[in-house]
Amino acid sequence: MSSLAHGNSISAVEVTNISSHGVWLLVQDKELFMAYDDFPWFKDQPIKNIINVEVQGTNHFYWPDIDVDLTVESIEHPERFPLKARNT
Repeated sequence: MSSLAHGNSISAVEVTNISSHGVWLLVQDKELFMAYDDFPWFKDQPIKNIINVEVQGTNHFYWPDIDVDLTVESIEHPERFPLKARNT
């Protein structure tokens, strides 16, 4: 039996930082930032809900505990995707 070396990611997406300004994701060696102003669903969530992210397809991610799904394009260009729902 063989194990992966430490430090190698086996996931296509990883939450690398959560701050008072937003959430950082590492996606295939590319870092993406989701500001709470653009992605308000994440702002008041517990850490466990934010780090529980699933890959749903090429460049498509789903947070089941928050019921939010996003694409890399919507994260990189939130201005192209006006908010359709409100965080209540």
